[in-house]
Amino acid sequence: MGIEVVVEGLTKSFGKQNIWQDVSLTLPAGEVSVMLGPSGTGKTVFLKSIIGLLKPEQGRVLVNGVDMVNSPEREIMETRKLFGLMFQDGALFGSMSLFDNIAFPLREHTRKKESEIRRIVMERIDVVGLLGAEGKLPGEISGGMRKRAGLARALVLDPQIILCDEPDSGLDPVRTAYLSQLLIDLNAQIDATMLIVTHNLDIAATVPDNMGMLFCRNLVTFGPREVLLTSDVPVVSQFLAGRREGPIGMSEEKDAATLAAEQMNGNGSGPRTGPRTVVPQLEPSPGMPVRQGALRRRERVVAMMDRLPEAARTAILNSYTPAAGGVRP
Repeated sequence: MGIEVVVEGLTKSFGKQNIWQDVSLTLPAGEVSVMLGPSGTGKTVFLKSIIGLLKPEQGRVLVNGVDMVNSPEREIMETRKLFGLMFQDGALFGSMSLFDNIAFPLREHTRKKESEIRRIVMERIDVVGLLGAEGKLPGEISGGMRKRAGLARALVLDPQIILCDEPDSGLDPVRTAYLSQLLIDLNAQIDATMLIVTHNLDIAATVPDNMGMLFCRNLVTFGPREVLLTSDVPVVSQFLAGRREGPIGMSEEKDAATLAAEQMNGNGSGPRTGPRTVVPQLEPSPGMPVRQGALRRRERVVAMMDRLPEAARTAILNSYTPAAGGVRP
């Protein structure tokens, strides 16, 4: 089972530039979460801060009892072994075969025999659907295959927490759909806690149990997927609709004059008319185990129903499945 990650009051700056401030959230154990946000809002910085690769000025990140911000470096390094990180570009070594790329963490960080390394690597290659391609160089395969190889490498140390930095970047819609299903199947198989940073609204709408959004140096919201997908918060509804009108500008935040002009022209960011449809969450492929994180999520969401916005409650109740005996994850 994955490990809960608790983020409390996290603030990060580069020089005088504040990236985000006072970010607090909890990644539930074994569940899949997505972090959205316009470009430049510090989503990748957030991932690197969680794993301890960047040091925020304030706050803490609690993982298995260790503070990834303030604990001694030795403890942070040891706890980092619980993580698997899938980089945006795959970060594969161009001169090494896929097999050697995926085996790299095992050879660097363990004392396993080569026979054991081969067994583990081939198992992970099978999981991501790359059997037969292990001898190829990264330049000889497609971008989607490189993404899957990067994911396989993130899995070889049996992580309990997986961080994915824009795994869909550069993929066409069909490959993105395959990747979405792969992420769900992977969660069903290993029950790891997962955080995915993405701009892709298809992944955001169908993959996660929980969703959050960073904008203008703040965490706008984080919680069950239905809360964000039905939100009337202007910046959230603008982002999900992919429209120009609203608080998000070309650089980041629009000024008050621009927003006022949009309001006068009838193109403002007020509440939408009618409920937004919440598409069903992806289920594991046939033959895959039941997602234990989804079962835990069901109990957790039912317990907080009275604290959720009405639109989110309605979306959750509409996803009720009698066969499951409760609320659909």
